[in-house]
Amino acid sequence: MKNMKINHAQKGFTLIELMIVVAIIGILAAIAIPQYQDYIARSQVTRVVGEISAVKTNAEEALLRGGTITNVPADEGPTDFYVGFDQAKSNLVSTFTITAGGTAAPTLVATLGGDSSAAVTGAVVNVARDATGVWTCTIDPSSAPAGAWKDSYAPAGCPAS
Repeated sequence: MKNMKINHAQKGFTLIELMIVVAIIGILAAIAIPQYQDYIARSQVTRVVGEISAVKTNAEEALLRGGTITNVPADEGPTDFYVGFDQAKSNLVSTFTITAGGTAAPTLVATLGGDSSAAVTGAVVNVARDATGVWTCTIDPSSAPAGAWKDSYAPAGCPAS
């Protein structure tokens, strides 16, 4: 009988190969999950700024007509204009108010809450109009959880103060 060589083909992965793959996945997850959470927080702040900016347009129209603005439909009088922010439809805003009584220099104030990320819950978006008609936007993160807020969450044009 001739010398027969028996080939034993490898069937599957070795334990060390599997451990390397698990380690690589763990490292990628450790980097990706915090980055994703930051992305979610930034997008939520940007969304609330956008929602308030839409109200800003309605408020400006009301002020240019010589009226005052309100966010409560029942409070409308002959010269009051409802600006139309429906807080029930925004799952990221816990409170919305108009300060300065809807005069020529109002401030639209929205507090993040509801379904917002824990890092931004409590941050306050202020969109203010001065007497000359110039609108400015700032974010007050002082009510957000200590150490959770990052200035990178604020969108361009609406810095954290």
